[in-house]
Amino acid sequence: MSPLYDTSFRSMGSDVRLMIGTPLLPTLAPPEAAAARERGYVEDFARRLSRFRSDSELGALNADPAYEVRASLLLRTAVAAGVWAAERSCGLVDPTLVDEVEAIGYESSQDGCTPAPLTVALAAAPARRPARPCSEERWRQIEIDHERGVVRRPPGLRIDTGGTGKGLAADAVAHRLRGYTRFVVDCGGDIAVGGVGCELEPIAIEVEHPLTGECVHTLRLAGGGVATSGLNVRIWKRSDGTFAHHLIDPSSGEPVWSGLIGATALAPSALEAETLAKLALLTGPEGARRALADHGGVVVHDDGDVELIGPVHADGDLAARGLGSAA
Repeated sequence: MSPLYDTSFRSMGSDVRLMIGTPLLPTLAPPEAAAARERGYVEDFARRLSRFRSDSELGALNADPAYEVRASLLLRTAVAAGVWAAERSCGLVDPTLVDEVEAIGYESSQDGCTPAPLTVALAAAPARRPARPCSEERWRQIEIDHERGVVRRPPGLRIDTGGTGKGLAADAVAHRLRGYTRFVVDCGGDIAVGGVGCELEPIAIEVEHPLTGECVHTLRLAGGGVATSGLNVRIWKRSDGTFAHHLIDPSSGEPVWSGLIGATALAPSALEAETLAKLALLTGPEGARRALADHGGVVVHDDGDVELIGPVHADGDLAARGLGSAA
């Protein structure tokens, strides 16, 4: 395998890792310079789209009392990705749940906070059931007009692009690195893989158990996206003694306890993989088997059992070459 320039940094409340091979053209920047450039892109992406910053573009959109608001291409694309994810998940990955997320205590970034023990939270959690979409379907009221450069939504309807932002960022960086022999872009567990080098020698990606932290499966990916969503990273104890996490049942506005604590999904892009991973966790074991059947995935049940779904084999091989490329 040809050498990869490997660097990591903190952004979007997560660890971001870039692995870049040699350039295919002499006019392209060396991997070190490309990595520095892409770090700047990711950090700018995070600043402009943060729900936790009043001075971000997303914060300005949510605070604007007008029905039609001018928005940059980045903001329009991020909002469109959120609407796409809602459509793809039949309304379960909903970008309009800002009020609900804040009501359960997620008003500020959890970055740097120690998560509550997942085992304790599971023991205290209510009866397991899959999430259901909100009957109001507020996400359908969002319109993106790229020709006029605006976003339209009812005043007061706030949007959260965080549910799809890491996957969108990983895909964007992957597209910008398409001139390199191979690349891996990992934005907090949302990963885009590509390049002719990866097609020849697939990249090994480990799936971590949310209870033990151990590797429970290794995926070998030649191209496309893979994403993991779990309850172990952003989980906290509320003032009433109950536990909450960031994955919300749109029908109730409360954290979902579906019978799964972790889900890893494969897809042609990191954005779709992220959406499918969340969809799997939200819908529980039966829903996850449907959501992950086409491209494959790995889920972890409440009791710690690991289940492989779709074209994922016990030896780590999978039909990754048919996934396409995130670039």
